Amino acid sequence: MATCDVCGNDYWLAFEVRTVGGGVYHFDSFECAIQKLAPRCEHCDCRILGHGVEVSGQFFCCAHCARSGASGLGAEIRDTVGAHPG
Repeated sequence: MATCDVCGNDYWLAFEVRTVGGGVYHFDSFECAIQKLAPRCEHCDCRILGHGVEVSGQFFCCAHCARSGASGLGAEIRDTVGAHPG
């Protein structure tokens, strides 16, 4: 058994995640893994679970957030998912 690094639950089905940087973490659920490892959007602070958007080394959850910053980063980014063709 392993103890979750986030919630402390000692769970027989816990799993191990090794990061590129050499970190090793144990989790009892994907929810805990996300809380520990997923980056946060620079604008709205939500967890980035998909591909997200990177602009000048900053990470955003979506194009809207990338465009919403006061610095004008991401002004050229457009959403295409769900956009009406035409």
